[in-house]
Amino acid sequence: MASSTLEIDNLITVGALAEQLKIPPAQLIGELFKNGMMVTVNEKIDFDTAQIIITELGLDIELKLREAEAPILKKDRSTLGANAKTRPPVVAVMGHVDHGKTSLLDAIRGASVVKGEAGGITQHISAYQVEKEGRLITLLDTPGHEAFAALREHGARLTDLVVIVVAADDGIKPQTLEAIRFARKAGVKMLVAANKIDKEGADLNRLKSQLAENELMPEDFGGDTVVLPVSAKTGQGVQELLDMILLLADVEDLKADYDGPAEGLVIESHMEMGRGPVAEALVESGVLHAGDYIVAGAAYGKIRNLDSTSGTVLKEAGPSTPVVISGMKSLPEFGDVFLVYKDEKSARQASEKAATIAKNSTSKLDMSSSDLLRIISQEDEQSTLNIIVKADVQGSLTSVIDSIRTLETKDVSVKIVSSGVGNITENDMHLALTSKSILYGFHVALPSGVKQLIARDKVQVRLYKVIYELLDDVKAEMVTLLPPEIIEKDLGRLIVKGVFKTTKSDIICGGEVTKGKLTAPSLAKIFRDKELLAEAEVTLLKRGPVETSEVQTGEMCGMSLKTAGRVDLQEGDRIELFTRETVARTL
Repeated sequence: MASSTLEIDNLITVGALAEQLKIPPAQLIGELFKNGMMVTVNEKIDFDTAQIIITELGLDIELKLREAEAPILKKDRSTLGANAKTRPPVVAVMGHVDHGKTSLLDAIRGASVVKGEAGGITQHISAYQVEKEGRLITLLDTPGHEAFAALREHGARLTDLVVIVVAADDGIKPQTLEAIRFARKAGVKMLVAANKIDKEGADLNRLKSQLAENELMPEDFGGDTVVLPVSAKTGQGVQELLDMILLLADVEDLKADYDGPAEGLVIESHMEMGRGPVAEALVESGVLHAGDYIVAGAAYGKIRNLDSTSGTVLKEAGPSTPVVISGMKSLPEFGDVFLVYKDEKSARQASEKAATIAKNSTSKLDMSSSDLLRIISQEDEQSTLNIIVKADVQGSLTSVIDSIRTLETKDVSVKIVSSGVGNITENDMHLALTSKSILYGFHVALPSGVKQLIARDKVQVRLYKVIYELLDDVKAEMVTLLPPEIIEKDLGRLIVKGVFKTTKSDIICGGEVTKGKLTAPSLAKIFRDKELLAEAEVTLLKRGPVETSEVQTGEMCGMSLKTAGRVDLQEGDRIELFTRETVARTL
């Protein structure tokens, strides 16, 4: 008999699949549980999981993947229109923390951002334009701390050129290699700025050798990687760096269509008092106007204010221009494509469509690997740390949550009870109280009313401006939930030569110490060949008639033991002495 065919979406609820398979939902849930997935009837499983379960159930049904409706995507810009014009290059500046990346950008634009950054570390993607001899260059300053890897990779994907900043006195570091990897993945040209060239210990030749070892062959080594010595402190090489960026842009012949509605990418988003949702975006093609209706992911709205990232009011913005947009009805996600629509109705319909697609594409289980381990292995009880996270911008929120999840272990999991962008609210406080959660705020404020609730309800609220300090705090809280580690230390061994007394709870025996050193008080394991007969407590040692605290290898001694029950001790049995202690564990 030919098998029947069933067409389903890539994600389908357990209940819907059971209905289409014409089997009880409980049967399907039971089979999923056997495969390590604890789900409810309303949770989703993916197509591959459904195939596996159908095979496990022995059903003669062939699954086919229903073709999904395409989400809103960028149009193909590989072919340009006849009126395409030269556009400014978009340059991401990346590098290891403390190598002077933001300081170099400050020198370029004459600002002083790094002093205002918590811990001297860039916490968000910043975008702005500078002018060199009448030509514009768009610069993206990407976060330098390892926890912001997702944002940094996002920065690389937006760009035409990546400037890798490396301190000439420190050389290539892990985040330097990470930046190089991201740039390669994005398929963009790299330029190396050897910063701090004026500092004692700077060694340009050593740096070039390290670059060559990592497949970035400098020009004077016979390769094609440009390495420019610069100093953010003195300004040395800064103009030469800008000239080289423009030269490489000319070689790439960067162009864009200026005709038609604009499209681009959301770089960052946050809630702002008096303005509501605010998005920072990069226009990639077309011209964006104040008053345009735009859709970014599932968010939409009419542009109420269009500003440059330096705060200048704009009427329009062309390709490669970073802009700040207000007027959207909700926060877009960083990395969302934005498109312009002719009116509010079409924009709203497009956002609703995007929201539906996003909902159908969510993970079938909001469950970490450690959560799954806890379900499968019930005897190995796992502790859970409940956390609520609030951050100032969407990108930082994502990075904080992703970084927290990397701290999970098989013994301690982290449950993100809630998260969001904006200042901590009374609702956050109530949720923290009822869910017994620690509330972490990243670059957010505490309104006065919320402070009163903290004092009254004793909710744990932790505010941070530097991400690694926040992560250290989470890690410290996780450590408090770790069960202590039990450590046993072997002391010595006695071979029983005689048994003098045996009662329900006491043994007196004698023998020869054949290994180590026996001490009292201590613990003991009694063996007959390989069989463990019992555990006991050593209460007394005697060397002849004299009580002693220790006996060495090769000596004879008497021993008194306290047991939990009667033990039939015999000549030739082995008694292994040891100590046992509990030690606080660390992650």
